[in-house]
Amino acid sequence: MQNLTRLIKKINNLWIKSQAPAQKLTNLKHIDRFLILLVCVIISMITSYEFVTRPIQNLNFIISAIINFFEIFICCGVLVYISKKEAPSINSRQIFLLIGLLLIVQILKINLKTISPLSLIVPPTLIISQGMGTATALSWVSIALINWPNSPNGMDAYLLLITFVASCIVAILGGKIRSRAQLLQVSILVPLGTFICQYFFLGIDNNDLYNLNIQNLITKQGNIISDSFLLASLMLLAIIFMPILESIFDLVTKARLLELADQEKPLLRRLSIEAPGTYEHTLLLCGLAEEATRMIGGNVDLVRAGAFYHDIGKLHAPNWFIENQNGKNNPHDELDNPLESAKILQDHVDKGIQIARKYRLPKPVVNFIPEHQGTLKMGYFLFKAKEKDKNISENNFKYKGPIPQSKETAILMLADGCEAALRAMDINASDKEALKIISKLINSRIKDGQLLDSNFSRGEIFLIKISFLNVWKRVRHRRIQYPSAENNSHS
Repeated sequence: MQNLTRLIKKINNLWIKSQAPAQKLTNLKHIDRFLILLVCVIISMITSYEFVTRPIQNLNFIISAIINFFEIFICCGVLVYISKKEAPSINSRQIFLLIGLLLIVQILKINLKTISPLSLIVPPTLIISQGMGTATALSWVSIALINWPNSPNGMDAYLLLITFVASCIVAILGGKIRSRAQLLQVSILVPLGTFICQYFFLGIDNNDLYNLNIQNLITKQGNIISDSFLLASLMLLAIIFMPILESIFDLVTKARLLELADQEKPLLRRLSIEAPGTYEHTLLLCGLAEEATRMIGGNVDLVRAGAFYHDIGKLHAPNWFIENQNGKNNPHDELDNPLESAKILQDHVDKGIQIARKYRLPKPVVNFIPEHQGTLKMGYFLFKAKEKDKNISENNFKYKGPIPQSKETAILMLADGCEAALRAMDINASDKEALKIISKLINSRIKDGQLLDSNFSRGEIFLIKISFLNVWKRVRHRRIQYPSAENNSHS
């Protein structure tokens, strides 16, 4: 079974790489599209400045100018397209950040011809790779280096090569970095690495060691010490301002997700104290969702953060949920109104979204709150209502949705249903019985249309079932019954 699982996982990962993103592309407003288009036109015009500032010479000159303009314009369009393919949930603010950084670089490289491309290209690459992914960062680097102005010292070829290699390394590492400490390490090691490369390719002028000042450290061209110093300084500034950029542009970096999953966060501490049953449910749910997401190659950090915050809406009335009642009277029994009870259950979704916005949680994490319930029926209260009125509408007992829009939110929905079913199983139940229950629940979600927008393959569904089973096997293990102290005495 394990060998079969590994084989299916490998085949599935190859299949995923060849497919379109599972998550639907975010639709941008017309005004946002217009502004993005306008910025792309401005970038193209600035990049073609040499043609704009020169007097028109002949027809070939005009054709070259037009070709150069549309070349950059198309590149900008490709950049936006790649960013939406890699991160389908990307919003207009993030796209503005992407092209805004490109615009700044295009302006600075023309007006500050003496500044090193290292200082202009590498720091933004770190920001983009962290917030939008490696592919987007690599595309951005390629476009930013196009038509870089020539300098009189003739060292551009080597310097641009070093810049390109350093930027690619930062783009690849930035997409994998999961902590601020690792970012700090990169901000030190990359400038050191570029210094060594520049030393071997470009050499060092000994006179520069004695003539350095603040102005030279920033502007002196060909000085590898100034290049490395400025690069290190700007990368450190990028790291310092990263949390601010995350908040303004709603960037979801791995480091930010790990910080949100810290159980000492005030909101999670509230959940553990005010709704301890919900908190324990969250911990087990997190294990199920993490394992399944890891199995299909999804975003583990995102699903972990989403699992921790998916039920925070229960803080508004924790005693109305059975896991927090501790054998006390159920208030729903005293209410004896299935329709009102259903509204209370729906409220935990609405209140959860409000709480999440109050605590400024990123939108991809907030999405887990409504999507993990989708448009599922509140079966128990619907049954109770049918006993009183057979003609009552089922729509009154459905969550508002939407259904899961990503594989991560869909996995959490499946894990949420399976967690309760598996926890209720007998400890002596066989693996076959557990797998049957898991399959039954997942198939019911599929039949109900809850996974239509998640685009799971059959292989992924199989891997999710196996991962849920593996987690259940780990948590239901038996303990040895040790002899009591009385029976163990030797008097």
